[in-house]
Amino acid sequence: MTHVTPESIAATGVAAPQELLHRFHTLARGLDATDAWRRVSRELLRPEHPHALHRLLFEAVFASWPAANGPPPAWTPTPAEVASTHIAGACRRLRLPDYAAFHRWSVENRAEFWGDFIETRGIAFRKAPERTVDLARGPEYPRWLPGARMNVAQSCFLAPPDTTAIVFQKDAGAIESISYAELDALTNRFANALAEFGAKRGDAVAIAMPMTVEAVVAYVGLVKAGCVVVSIADSFAPEEIRTRMEIARASLAVTQDVVVRGDRTLPMFDKLVAAGARACVVVARDGAPSVTLRAADRRWGDFLSARDRFDPVAAAPEDTTNVLFSSGTTGEPKAIPWSHTTPLKCAMDGYYHHDIREGDVVAWPTNLGWMMGPWLIYASLINRATIGLCYHAPNTSAFCRFVADARVAMLGVVPSLVKAWRAHGMTDGIDWTPLRAFSSTGEASSADDYLWLMARAGYKPVVEYCGGTEIGGGFITQSLTQPAAPALFSTPSLGLDLAILDEEGRSTSHGELFVVPPSIGLSLSLLNRDHHEVYYAG
Repeated sequence: MTHVTPESIAATGVAAPQELLHRFHTLARGLDATDAWRRVSRELLRPEHPHALHRLLFEAVFASWPAANGPPPAWTPTPAEVASTHIAGACRRLRLPDYAAFHRWSVENRAEFWGDFIETRGIAFRKAPERTVDLARGPEYPRWLPGARMNVAQSCFLAPPDTTAIVFQKDAGAIESISYAELDALTNRFANALAEFGAKRGDAVAIAMPMTVEAVVAYVGLVKAGCVVVSIADSFAPEEIRTRMEIARASLAVTQDVVVRGDRTLPMFDKLVAAGARACVVVARDGAPSVTLRAADRRWGDFLSARDRFDPVAAAPEDTTNVLFSSGTTGEPKAIPWSHTTPLKCAMDGYYHHDIREGDVVAWPTNLGWMMGPWLIYASLINRATIGLCYHAPNTSAFCRFVADARVAMLGVVPSLVKAWRAHGMTDGIDWTPLRAFSSTGEASSADDYLWLMARAGYKPVVEYCGGTEIGGGFITQSLTQPAAPALFSTPSLGLDLAILDEEGRSTSHGELFVVPPSIGLSLSLLNRDHHEVYYAG
């Protein structure tokens, strides 16, 4: 530990530096760096302290930290915190000593691992599978849950009916909520409406709109009906929308009349019309549509069926439920089908790596055009948690206030968003200490920004989460049984192994990273590419 002086503390802008220094030494005295920082971060430092003070004391505590150990942790779980995790529960149930052994078991016994998760979560089947996986054609072509009949949407409604399914805040007004029973009824009304409209099993329907209650209802209702969701980001231009709808052969679309970002009102329905959508179901942002609908179009309220009971269409596990797309920045985007098993990967990552618990509020600013939109639905609902939706732009103080007011337990972020919150003081005066964890994906993280972020919640971990649409979740991430250093991964995802190889295919510490199949979640086909050529050849 380096020497901290009253002058260095005063330079951070803190009053009474001598008193703070005394408390710092009292808490840290006689402890190793990890234990000292755990006490200092939890018992001395507060979110309202200047970040310069957090940084000063963090660097002081870990001044002698061996470089060979990697970056020092800003959060280390207590034994009680470890014991409370789903991972620790699995270790007790399977008689495994720790997370390392659990991960090793999950890789060496993949069928047993996924079978155990499916049983633990009570995944619903119309007809039970003959076994967990058939690898007769090798790991490139696994058959997950052969012989089963299922609709994964049924597993989204296993929570008690009166449990809150979605908590949300529109642009103005109080926080509202709907229960699992209410969401079930709404998705049934949407599924019935599809049949009344003439949509059939296997038909592709685009969703291009912000992440709202209606977007969730449409998504789950389409899956229940046996249709295929075509995920399109609401930010795309008409030609980008057209390309994706043509690849997936979607004619019907669910959209919003307009999208408001800051002080700008942007067209949404008009973009779908320009993209060639033959019919649209249109949600009005402010109650009444601000656009003129065509004869084939329907207002949301007029489209919904009066019938709120529906028997989800049973399907084979490998049947497509959702087509998502790569970014397409260097050519036509890859069209990646998700099946009824892909959501199990979302739910598993949420259950174990993010430790999402029953009743938790899970918020992640995203939309259905990106994989984190469907991920949020499945990781929340299959785990009997609550989806948190804020209609305010995420780079606003209003969104930060929603996180506190909705009592969010797990908050997803991207690094550029964290940077904006920090630069503009958007979390000032807002209590995020009830948060249990953050998660981050999509961009490379800044260690200093993430030390700042962890401090906003009284030092809670950030689960770094890297994966892809073709994986249904993450391949490298963290475990909340392990210390968390800002902007650092700690483990491959459960059920997956990684290898680093050189150009000759030999193991190395500096080379190309490979995911070792099989795993639920890994894509098995592409609509507009040769899957083997893209992911396995060579």
